[in-house]
Amino acid sequence: GDYLDGAALAMQTVSYNLNIPIHHFVLVDFGAFERSIDLLGGISVDVPYEINDPQYPDMNYGYDPLYIPAGLQRFDGATALKYARTRHGDSDFNRAYRQQQVLFAARQQALSMGIGELVLRAPALYREVEGGIRTDLSLEQMLRLAKTISDIPAAEIRNEVLDYDYVSSYRTPGGASVLLLNTDVALPLIQSLFGD
Repeated sequence: GDYLDGAALAMQTVSYNLNIPIHHFVLVDFGAFERSIDLLGGISVDVPYEINDPQYPDMNYGYDPLYIPAGLQRFDGATALKYARTRHGDSDFNRAYRQQQVLFAARQQALSMGIGELVLRAPALYREVEGGIRTDLSLEQMLRLAKTISDIPAAEIRNEVLDYDYVSSYRTPGGASVLLLNTDVALPLIQSLFGD
């Protein structure tokens, strides 16, 4: 399908611009994301500051106001998605950080269930969400990957957001505002994350 071309292009673009080899892809739609979190039993996220987004969009071109207090919160799938997607008057960089937080919280929740329980649930989980997932990985490869990820201690996992320190603003001839990667600053960070 079309998504294969899009995925191939995205993988090439990242590889070319950041010099990181990308071997596989997983595309997850919003419904599959929500169901996955719900099937895990929800996630716990430490929200660094209050989120108040009165203009969070609903599905019908209206608003679905979002309010999340600061502190440790328990999210179901729908709230986790809103937390990851809200623009909350802050930047895409804050949003990238929230998305990473949600992924780590999902990993933590999966680990707390135990790998045995997860493997038992995997076929049901997969059936529940496969309609919303596009990937070039087989279920067996995904399970192996999940096992590998679960074996890495949380303290050994590093995550970074390429934020304002790594980009500069630029206006294209067409008038669009874009961000350009400052490669001299970003590449050492990327090397430290992805180097041998």
